[in-house]
Amino acid sequence: QVQLVESGGGLVQAGGSLRLSCAASGSIISINVMGWYRQAPEKQRELVAVVTRGSTTNYHDSVKGRFTISRDNTKNTVYLQMNSLKPEDTAVYYCNADVSGYYGGNYYPSRNYWGKGTLVTVSS
Repeated sequence: QVQLVESGGGLVQAGGSLRLSCAASGSIISINVMGWYRQAPEKQRELVAVVTRGSTTNYHDSVKGRFTISRDNTKNTVYLQMNSLKPEDTAVYYCNADVSGYYGGNYYPSRNYWGKGTLVTVSS
């Protein structure tokens, strides 16, 4: 089993910054892709940013130039630096990881996991 634990959410004024962290632990051989998704009230969950093990990144158009995703493979941790925050960035942010490892005694080359989420609130 793999656990993803997010931290770093909170309340910030528009124009401010926050840094989210997500640490993965458990039966991990390697993590292929790590990413952040968000879900605002009454909206569908959407991809914010992802990063591959080789550090290739992809961003939602609305956060390009403001958010930066990075990862530390030695710590199985992914970060999301969020600058110039806007009220429309308010959402629960979820960590996601595609993991190669063991589950129930069996090896899986790719299994997807979610964190429980951390709330980011941007006031105007």
